[in-house]
Amino acid sequence: MNAPMQGHQGLERAIRNAMLIDGAWCQAASGETFAVFDPASGSEIARVPAGAQADIDAAVAAARRAFEGAAWRDTLPAQRERLLLKLADLVEQHGEELARLETLNNGKLLAHSQGMEVPGAVQWLRYMAGWATKIEGSTLEVSVPFPPGTRYSAMTRRAPVGVVGAIVPWNFPLLMAVWKIAPALACGCTVVLKPAEETPLTALRLGELALEAGFPPGVLNVVTGDGVPGAALVAHPGVDKITFTGSTEVGRLIGARCGQDIRRVALELGGKSPVIVLDDCDPAMAIQGAAGAIFFNQGQVCTAGSRLYVARKHYEQVVEGLGRVADATVLGSGFDPASQMGPLVSSRHRDKVMGLIGGGRAEGAEIVAGGTALEREGYFVRPTVVANSACKDLTLVREEVFGPVVVAMPFDDPEAVLAEANRSEYGLGASIWSNNLRAVQRLVDGLHAGTVWVNTHNVVDPNLPFGGYKASGVGREHGRSAIDAYTELKSVCMAY
Repeated sequence: MNAPMQGHQGLERAIRNAMLIDGAWCQAASGETFAVFDPASGSEIARVPAGAQADIDAAVAAARRAFEGAAWRDTLPAQRERLLLKLADLVEQHGEELARLETLNNGKLLAHSQGMEVPGAVQWLRYMAGWATKIEGSTLEVSVPFPPGTRYSAMTRRAPVGVVGAIVPWNFPLLMAVWKIAPALACGCTVVLKPAEETPLTALRLGELALEAGFPPGVLNVVTGDGVPGAALVAHPGVDKITFTGSTEVGRLIGARCGQDIRRVALELGGKSPVIVLDDCDPAMAIQGAAGAIFFNQGQVCTAGSRLYVARKHYEQVVEGLGRVADATVLGSGFDPASQMGPLVSSRHRDKVMGLIGGGRAEGAEIVAGGTALEREGYFVRPTVVANSACKDLTLVREEVFGPVVVAMPFDDPEAVLAEANRSEYGLGASIWSNNLRAVQRLVDGLHAGTVWVNTHNVVDPNLPFGGYKASGVGREHGRSAIDAYTELKSVCMAY
């Protein structure tokens, strides 16, 4: 037994060392595998298949057969609803196992896996299951005047887009997989799911539970590997739509390729979310709100509140308080009840975050708290608070760090802070902390962000559309927007 599995007996059977294609578990065509690690210790916990072009070819072919030959798209909506509800029940029944597996593979706190990610996956599956029976079109009046005396009846219908290639990131591996497969399957699409290289284990277990729920072979396929199978999936002519959540850098490449092929694409990309604290906000509330906005999930959140703008009258108090929160945060394994923050997902990502912090120091950033990695096993970075009244041009302000690093800046004029908040290539999320309704509404109207929270941050719901402006992506997930994203709109016009 590998060292990190000690004390976690029972998870061995939950770890799949094979990938799912056409309802069967298989190895990569090449026979190659790669290691999966526990971020809290750096120890290997599994080896899974290193998929490549041949494996994507097989998975896409299986998904195409299931969509057309096996007529998955023609299943009754109520049948798709029942299967998704059954999958939700199975995820709930195996919730503790999935939560422990997520924490082992991703490093996040077990309390977060138990209280947020697994229940969220169940909630999204049940919500999207309900949409299967509620997909609708419209009847339309048309005014075509010829031939004389001819009347027309017109309507719109929604049809499943087809085979979906879904590529998900490593920060919320189970939940992000469900965000994509649940609406796709509800609409009658079939899916080839490509989990992140770092965190494939809960996606594989999800595939296993989908088979147990009764989904036909080929409807959901899970191919593991690094960027090679992901690139093959994006370029595959048998895929009708790509949905990707990940970095803006990779998203640009995917968008360009899909544009070249005229392939449907949805991109949920990076963020550099501003947190704006107005002068009427209670400083204690601002401190706790800002800490939650940036330090949740080790800052590995696309909407992490990494740019903190505080009204000058509260600036020093908020920065000092936020620094105390950072210094007092207990880092450790997600399985340790005393831990308040887990490790980053990989050594590579830890080194990237530390490189950006080092670059900030070189540019003159004042490190109020943190700024160092723990000298111990695992990939731990201390929560970091940077303060500098003239740091708006720092690399740390411009670039997404995707770690527990916040830059705090004072402001005097709400109109000026709005311009600063919008001075970013990103536009995924933002939050405002105030009870001044007039000031809040002006900022809500002016912020270039797909989601604006008021007196909260990082709240998502299956009925609340989610996506970004500018370089933060194209399209929206959740709610009716997700159904629209996985269907084609067809107009029908009949003469009589």
